[in-house]
Amino acid sequence: MDRLKVGIIFGGCSEEHPVSVKSAREVAKSLDTEKYEPYWIGITESGVWKLCDGPGENWEDGKPAVLSPDRGVHGLLVLEQGAYQEIRLDTVFSVLHGKLGEDGAIQGLLELAGIPYVGCDIQSSALCMDKALAYTVVRAAGIATPDFWIIAENEKVDPDSFSYPIFVKPARSGSSFGVTKVNEKGELADAMEVARQYDSKVLIEAAVVASEVGCSILGNGMDLIAGESDQINLSHGFFKIHQENEPEKGSENSTITVPADISPEARALVHETAKKIYSALGCRGLARVDLFLKEDGSVVLNEVNTLPGMTSYSRYPRMMAAAGMPFAEVLDRLISLTLAGKDDEG
Repeated sequence: MDRLKVGIIFGGCSEEHPVSVKSAREVAKSLDTEKYEPYWIGITESGVWKLCDGPGENWEDGKPAVLSPDRGVHGLLVLEQGAYQEIRLDTVFSVLHGKLGEDGAIQGLLELAGIPYVGCDIQSSALCMDKALAYTVVRAAGIATPDFWIIAENEKVDPDSFSYPIFVKPARSGSSFGVTKVNEKGELADAMEVARQYDSKVLIEAAVVASEVGCSILGNGMDLIAGESDQINLSHGFFKIHQENEPEKGSENSTITVPADISPEARALVHETAKKIYSALGCRGLARVDLFLKEDGSVVLNEVNTLPGMTSYSRYPRMMAAAGMPFAEVLDRLISLTLAGKDDEG
Protein backbone atom coordinates (compact mmCIF):
# COMPACT_ATOMS: atom_id res chain seq x y z
CA MET A 1 0.00 0.00 0.00
CA ASP A 2 1.35 3.40 -0.98
CA ARG A 3 2.08 5.82 1.81
CA LEU A 4 0.02 9.00 2.02
CA LYS A 5 2.01 12.04 0.89
CA VAL A 6 1.82 14.63 3.66
CA GLY A 7 3.26 18.11 3.25
CA ILE A 8 4.39 19.55 6.58
CA ILE A 9 4.88 23.32 6.54
CA PHE A 10 6.90 24.98 9.30
CA GLY A 11 8.91 28.09 10.11
CA GLY A 12 7.23 31.15 8.69
CA CYS A 13 7.56 34.92 8.88
CA SER A 14 5.93 35.55 12.26
CA GLU A 15 7.59 36.17 15.60
CA GLU A 16 6.79 32.54 16.41
CA HIS A 17 9.14 31.18 13.72
CA PRO A 18 11.50 29.46 16.23
CA VAL A 19 8.59 27.81 18.03
CA SER A 20 7.23 26.47 14.75
CA VAL A 21 10.58 24.88 13.88
CA LYS A 22 10.63 23.18 17.31
CA SER A 23 7.06 21.97 16.77
CA ALA A 24 8.06 20.47 13.42
CA ARG A 25 10.94 18.60 15.07
CA GLU A 26 8.52 16.98 17.51
CA VAL A 27 6.23 16.03 14.62
CA ALA A 28 9.24 14.45 12.89
CA LYS A 29 9.93 12.30 15.96
CA SER A 30 6.36 11.00 16.18
CA LEU A 31 4.96 10.78 12.63
CA ASP A 32 4.45 7.18 11.47
CA THR A 33 6.66 7.08 8.37
CA GLU A 34 5.50 3.57 7.50
CA LYS A 35 2.06 5.07 6.91
CA TYR A 36 2.95 8.61 5.82
CA GLU A 37 5.54 9.95 3.41
CA PRO A 38 6.45 13.40 4.75
CA TYR A 39 7.46 16.32 2.54
CA TRP A 40 9.07 18.94 4.75
CA ILE A 41 8.46 22.51 3.59
CA GLY A 42 10.31 25.11 5.59
CA ILE A 43 9.63 28.84 5.28
CA THR A 44 12.49 31.11 6.31
CA GLU A 45 11.93 34.23 8.41
CA SER A 46 12.22 36.28 5.21
CA GLY A 47 9.56 34.16 3.49
CA VAL A 48 11.66 31.87 1.27
CA TRP A 49 10.19 28.37 0.80
CA LYS A 50 12.47 25.31 0.90
CA LEU A 51 11.77 21.61 0.39
CA CYS A 52 14.13 19.87 2.81
CA ASP A 53 14.86 16.45 4.28
CA GLY A 54 13.43 17.49 7.66
CA PRO A 55 13.40 20.34 10.18
CA GLY A 56 16.99 19.74 11.31
CA GLU A 57 19.69 22.35 11.71
CA ASN A 58 20.40 22.81 7.98
CA TRP A 59 16.87 22.79 6.62
CA GLU A 60 17.30 26.22 5.00
CA ASP A 61 19.74 24.60 2.54
CA GLY A 62 16.86 22.73 0.89
CA LYS A 63 15.59 23.07 -2.67
CA PRO A 64 13.48 26.09 -3.68
CA ALA A 65 9.82 25.07 -3.69
CA VAL A 66 6.38 26.63 -3.72
CA LEU A 67 2.89 25.40 -2.93
CA SER A 68 1.02 25.88 -6.19
CA PRO A 69 -2.50 27.38 -6.08
CA ASP A 70 -3.18 25.47 -9.31
CA ARG A 71 -5.52 22.60 -8.49
CA GLY A 72 -4.11 20.64 -11.38
CA VAL A 73 -0.80 20.48 -9.53
CA HIS A 74 -2.43 19.73 -6.16
CA GLY A 75 0.86 20.17 -4.38
CA LEU A 76 4.39 21.45 -4.77
CA LEU A 77 6.49 22.89 -7.54
CA VAL A 78 10.13 22.12 -6.76
CA LEU A 79 12.99 23.77 -8.62
CA GLU A 80 15.54 21.20 -9.80
CA GLN A 81 18.19 21.74 -12.49
CA GLY A 82 16.49 24.86 -13.77
CA ALA A 83 13.01 23.35 -14.13
CA TYR A 84 10.06 22.93 -11.80
CA GLN A 85 8.98 19.40 -10.91
CA GLU A 86 5.50 18.65 -9.59
CA ILE A 87 4.90 16.71 -6.37
CA ARG A 88 1.26 15.84 -5.70
CA LEU A 89 0.30 15.90 -2.02
CA ASP A 90 -2.60 14.03 -0.41
CA THR A 91 -2.85 16.45 2.50
CA VAL A 92 -0.98 19.22 4.30
CA PHE A 93 -0.28 19.69 7.98
CA SER A 94 0.79 23.26 8.66
CA VAL A 95 2.62 23.77 11.95
CA LEU A 96 3.02 27.48 11.34
CA HIS A 97 2.19 29.53 14.44
CA GLY A 98 1.00 33.13 14.68
CA LYS A 99 0.53 35.53 11.77
CA LEU A 100 0.22 33.97 8.30
CA GLY A 101 -0.07 30.56 9.96
CA GLU A 102 -3.09 30.73 12.26
CA ASP A 103 -4.95 33.70 10.76
CA GLY A 104 -6.38 32.10 7.62
CA ALA A 105 -3.57 33.09 5.23
CA ILE A 106 -1.98 29.67 4.63
CA GLN A 107 -5.45 28.12 4.83
CA GLY A 108 -6.54 30.35 1.95
CA LEU A 109 -3.63 29.20 -0.19
CA LEU A 110 -4.48 25.57 0.54
CA GLU A 111 -8.13 26.18 -0.34
CA LEU A 112 -7.05 27.64 -3.69
CA ALA A 113 -4.83 24.62 -4.26
CA GLY A 114 -7.69 22.25 -3.42
CA ILE A 115 -5.54 20.35 -0.91
CA PRO A 116 -7.18 19.09 2.29
CA TYR A 117 -5.37 20.40 5.34
CA VAL A 118 -5.25 19.72 9.05
CA GLY A 119 -6.98 22.16 11.36
CA CYS A 120 -9.33 25.10 11.27
CA ASP A 121 -10.60 26.62 8.03
CA ILE A 122 -10.11 30.19 6.82
CA GLN A 123 -13.07 31.64 8.69
CA SER A 124 -12.45 30.07 12.08
CA SER A 125 -8.71 30.70 11.85
CA ALA A 126 -9.24 34.41 11.21
CA LEU A 127 -11.94 34.62 13.86
CA CYS A 128 -9.90 33.02 16.61
CA MET A 129 -6.79 35.04 15.73
CA ASP A 130 -8.67 38.29 16.35
CA LYS A 131 -9.29 38.21 20.08
CA ALA A 132 -11.93 40.95 19.96
CA LEU A 133 -13.96 39.12 17.30
CA ALA A 134 -13.61 35.83 19.16
CA TYR A 135 -14.86 37.45 22.36
CA THR A 136 -17.84 38.94 20.53
CA VAL A 137 -18.89 35.57 19.07
CA VAL A 138 -18.35 33.68 22.31
CA ARG A 139 -20.36 36.23 24.28
CA ALA A 140 -23.21 35.82 21.79
CA ALA A 141 -23.09 32.07 22.58
CA GLY A 142 -23.68 32.87 26.26
CA ILE A 143 -20.13 32.28 27.49
CA ALA A 144 -18.32 34.83 29.63
CA THR A 145 -15.28 36.80 28.45
CA PRO A 146 -13.27 39.54 30.13
CA ASP A 147 -14.51 43.10 29.70
CA PHE A 148 -12.61 44.55 26.75
CA TRP A 149 -12.12 47.67 24.65
CA ILE A 150 -10.96 47.83 21.03
CA ILE A 151 -8.49 50.59 20.18
CA ALA A 152 -8.16 51.35 16.49
CA GLU A 153 -5.00 52.56 14.76
CA ASN A 154 -4.07 56.14 15.82
CA GLU A 155 -6.97 56.27 18.29
CA LYS A 156 -6.22 58.24 21.45
CA VAL A 157 -6.70 56.47 24.77
CA ASP A 158 -7.69 58.17 28.03
CA PRO A 159 -5.79 56.48 30.89
CA ASP A 160 -8.49 57.60 33.33
CA SER A 161 -11.09 55.46 31.51
CA PHE A 162 -9.95 52.20 33.08
CA SER A 163 -9.74 50.50 36.45
CA TYR A 164 -6.34 48.92 36.90
CA PRO A 165 -4.77 46.43 36.42
CA ILE A 166 -5.55 45.84 32.77
CA PHE A 167 -3.87 43.93 29.96
CA VAL A 168 -2.89 45.60 26.69
CA LYS A 169 -2.61 43.17 23.78
CA PRO A 170 -2.22 43.16 20.01
CA ALA A 171 -5.66 42.06 18.85
CA ARG A 172 -4.21 39.73 16.20
CA SER A 173 -0.93 38.24 17.32
CA GLY A 174 0.23 34.82 18.47
CA SER A 175 1.30 33.71 21.94
CA SER A 176 1.97 36.54 24.42
CA PHE A 177 4.12 38.67 22.11
CA GLY A 178 3.35 42.34 22.61
CA VAL A 179 1.24 41.76 25.74
CA THR A 180 1.75 43.99 28.80
CA LYS A 181 0.12 43.95 32.20
CA VAL A 182 -0.56 47.57 33.14
CA ASN A 183 -0.83 48.20 36.87
CA GLU A 184 -1.29 51.98 36.80
CA LYS A 185 -2.29 54.60 34.26
CA GLY A 186 1.25 55.94 33.84
CA GLU A 187 2.26 52.66 32.21
CA LEU A 188 -0.50 52.67 29.57
CA ALA A 189 1.21 54.71 26.85
CA ASP A 190 4.30 52.48 26.78
CA ALA A 191 2.12 49.35 26.74
CA MET A 192 0.16 50.70 23.76
CA GLU A 193 3.40 51.36 21.92
CA VAL A 194 4.59 47.79 22.54
CA ALA A 195 1.30 46.28 21.34
CA ARG A 196 1.28 48.40 18.18
CA GLN A 197 4.63 46.93 17.18
CA TYR A 198 2.67 43.73 16.47
CA ASP A 199 -0.75 45.00 15.34
CA SER A 200 -2.42 48.31 14.53
CA LYS A 201 -5.55 47.05 16.30
CA VAL A 202 -5.10 46.85 20.07
CA LEU A 203 -7.22 45.15 22.71
CA ILE A 204 -7.44 46.47 26.25
CA GLU A 205 -8.74 43.82 28.58
CA ALA A 206 -9.85 43.92 32.21
CA ALA A 207 -7.81 41.64 34.46
CA VAL A 208 -9.64 38.55 35.69
CA VAL A 209 -8.84 37.31 39.20
CA ALA A 210 -8.76 33.56 38.61
CA SER A 211 -6.66 30.49 37.97
CA GLU A 212 -5.54 29.92 34.37
CA VAL A 213 -6.54 26.54 32.97
CA GLY A 214 -6.38 25.04 29.51
CA CYS A 215 -8.19 22.36 27.55
CA SER A 216 -6.99 20.63 24.38
CA ILE A 217 -9.72 19.71 21.90
CA LEU A 218 -9.48 17.30 18.96
CA GLY A 219 -12.25 16.51 16.51
CA ASN A 220 -14.87 17.79 14.10
CA GLY A 221 -18.52 18.68 14.54
CA MET A 222 -20.08 17.11 17.61
CA ASP A 223 -17.49 14.32 17.86
CA LEU A 224 -14.97 16.06 20.10
CA ILE A 225 -12.28 14.70 22.41
CA ALA A 226 -10.98 16.77 25.31
CA GLY A 227 -7.55 16.11 26.74
CA GLU A 228 -6.80 16.49 30.42
CA SER A 229 -7.03 20.08 31.65
CA ASP A 230 -3.84 21.80 32.72
CA GLN A 231 -3.27 24.65 35.16
CA ILE A 232 -0.81 27.54 35.10
CA ASN A 233 0.77 28.26 38.47
CA LEU A 234 2.27 31.76 38.48
CA SER A 235 4.76 33.20 40.95
CA HIS A 236 4.45 36.69 39.45
CA GLY A 237 3.56 38.50 36.21
CA PHE A 238 1.72 36.57 33.52
CA PHE A 239 2.29 33.41 31.51
CA LYS A 240 4.62 33.82 28.48
CA ILE A 241 6.67 30.64 28.15
CA HIS A 242 7.59 30.99 24.46
CA GLN A 243 9.57 34.14 25.23
CA GLU A 244 11.94 32.51 27.70
CA ASN A 245 15.57 32.10 26.66
CA GLU A 246 15.42 28.32 27.22
CA PRO A 247 11.74 27.35 27.48
CA GLU A 248 12.65 23.64 27.43
CA LYS A 249 14.04 24.13 30.93
CA GLY A 250 10.86 25.79 32.18
CA SER A 251 9.58 29.29 32.80
CA GLU A 252 11.02 31.87 35.16
CA ASN A 253 7.61 32.68 36.64
CA SER A 254 5.36 29.66 36.14
CA THR A 255 4.90 25.92 36.35
CA ILE A 256 2.24 23.84 34.62
CA THR A 257 0.28 21.13 36.37
CA VAL A 258 -1.23 18.34 34.26
CA PRO A 259 -3.87 17.25 35.18
CA ALA A 260 -5.06 20.52 36.72
CA ASP A 261 -5.47 20.51 40.48
CA ILE A 262 -9.18 21.27 40.35
CA SER A 263 -12.36 19.52 41.45
CA PRO A 264 -14.13 16.96 39.24
CA GLU A 265 -17.00 19.45 38.89
CA ALA A 266 -14.64 22.21 37.72
CA ARG A 267 -12.92 19.81 35.34
CA ALA A 268 -16.26 18.85 33.79
CA LEU A 269 -17.22 22.52 33.40
CA VAL A 270 -13.89 23.37 31.79
CA HIS A 271 -14.27 20.55 29.27
CA GLU A 272 -17.90 21.37 28.52
CA THR A 273 -17.21 25.09 28.09
CA ALA A 274 -14.13 24.49 25.94
CA LYS A 275 -16.15 22.30 23.58
CA LYS A 276 -18.90 24.96 23.38
CA ILE A 277 -16.35 27.64 22.54
CA TYR A 278 -14.67 25.41 19.95
CA SER A 279 -18.03 24.80 18.26
CA ALA A 280 -19.20 28.43 18.49
CA LEU A 281 -16.05 29.61 16.72
CA GLY A 282 -16.35 26.94 14.02
CA CYS A 283 -13.14 25.15 14.89
CA ARG A 284 -12.20 21.80 13.40
CA GLY A 285 -9.28 19.41 13.76
CA LEU A 286 -7.69 20.83 16.86
CA ALA A 287 -7.42 23.84 19.13
CA ARG A 288 -6.33 24.70 22.64
CA VAL A 289 -8.93 26.65 24.61
CA ASP A 290 -7.51 28.70 27.48
CA LEU A 291 -9.88 29.68 30.27
CA PHE A 292 -9.93 31.46 33.60
CA LEU A 293 -11.42 29.43 36.48
CA LYS A 294 -12.78 31.82 39.12
CA GLU A 295 -13.11 31.11 42.83
CA ASP A 296 -16.90 30.93 42.50
CA GLY A 297 -16.50 28.00 40.10
CA SER A 298 -17.41 29.92 36.94
CA VAL A 299 -15.20 30.05 33.83
CA VAL A 300 -14.24 32.90 31.52
CA LEU A 301 -12.62 32.62 28.08
CA ASN A 302 -8.99 33.72 27.84
CA GLU A 303 -8.16 32.81 24.22
CA VAL A 304 -8.28 30.07 21.60
CA ASN A 305 -5.17 28.84 19.79
CA THR A 306 -6.10 27.11 16.53
CA LEU A 307 -2.58 25.78 15.99
CA PRO A 308 -1.08 25.40 19.46
CA GLY A 309 2.56 24.62 20.03
CA MET A 310 3.69 21.05 19.45
CA THR A 311 7.12 21.37 21.07
CA SER A 312 8.54 19.12 23.79
CA TYR A 313 7.31 21.60 26.42
CA SER A 314 4.01 22.62 24.77
CA ARG A 315 0.71 22.29 26.55
CA TYR A 316 -1.48 20.69 23.86
CA PRO A 317 0.45 17.41 23.41
CA ARG A 318 1.01 17.15 27.17
CA MET A 319 -2.72 17.43 27.87
CA MET A 320 -3.55 14.83 25.24
CA ALA A 321 -0.86 12.47 26.55
CA ALA A 322 -2.26 12.83 30.08
CA ALA A 323 -5.62 11.69 28.66
CA GLY A 324 -3.98 8.57 27.24
CA MET A 325 -3.34 9.76 23.68
CA PRO A 326 0.38 9.91 22.77
CA PHE A 327 1.52 12.43 20.18
CA ALA A 328 1.87 9.83 17.41
CA GLU A 329 -1.81 8.96 17.84
CA VAL A 330 -2.78 12.65 17.89
CA LEU A 331 -1.03 13.14 14.54
CA ASP A 332 -2.65 10.03 13.06
CA ARG A 333 -6.11 11.14 14.18
CA LEU A 334 -5.64 14.66 12.83
CA ILE A 335 -4.64 13.39 9.39
CA SER A 336 -7.48 10.85 9.39
CA LEU A 337 -9.99 13.55 10.35
CA THR A 338 -8.74 15.74 7.51
CA LEU A 339 -9.10 13.04 4.90
CA ALA A 340 -12.48 11.96 6.28
CA GLY A 341 -13.65 15.58 6.01
CA LYS A 342 -12.54 15.63 2.37
CA ASP A 343 -14.57 12.49 1.70
CA ASP A 344 -17.61 14.01 3.44
CA GLU A 345 -17.39 17.05 1.17
CA GLY A 346 -17.44 14.75 -1.84
